[in-house]
Amino acid sequence: MRSGRTHWRGLMIRSTMVVVMLFLLVASSARADSSCADDIKAPGEIRPFIPAGTCLLALETADLNGDNLTDYLIVLETNGNDGGERSLLIITRWKDGSLKLAKRNDRAVYCSSCGGMMGDPFQGISAGRKSFSISHYGGSAWRWSVTTRFNYSRRDDTWQLVLVQTDSFHVSDPEQGRSIRHIPPRDFGKIDVADFDPKTYWNQK
Repeated sequence: MRSGRTHWRGLMIRSTMVVVMLFLLVASSARADSSCADDIKAPGEIRPFIPAGTCLLALETADLNGDNLTDYLIVLETNGNDGGERSLLIITRWKDGSLKLAKRNDRAVYCSSCGGMMGDPFQGISAGRKSFSISHYGGSAWRWSVTTRFNYSRRDDTWQLVLVQTDSFHVSDPEQGRSIRHIPPRDFGKIDVADFDPKTYWNQK
């Protein structure tokens, strides 16, 4: 009986991964409108971290590394980029009040054309003390959502992937949806936020 449940769980995981991977892989050939028209106003102190030709899509403030100082988590998009590629930046504050770019990832936030017929899949970021999450939602007949969470490791002085929550369902039968949680170290060990690539991650599962 245990082997049967394990086999069934494996089939569910693989089918969910296939759904998400399909939308990520077709994104390179899809065209979508940029979200830069909806960018938000950047506080003056983080403007040096926003290059010319990019817009600020999302911004959260929190004590991201547990030093009781306010840090920034932001998402940038390049203006006029048909694929709508995004960059996630972690900007931390020093004791003297200055800011520095602590980490950057150009793959963790899905592109604006990665959501299939649902359009831009990026749902936003959230941040708290020593932790932050990225949320996505997309699909067509098959709908899916992916939430990734990263926590700060004081020992490694970085943010590491601690949770991947995937949900999927078919619009014709939403009650039969699938929900899967991957939690380290059992599922994927240590992954630094700067190294996290959703495509590579799904291929490993």
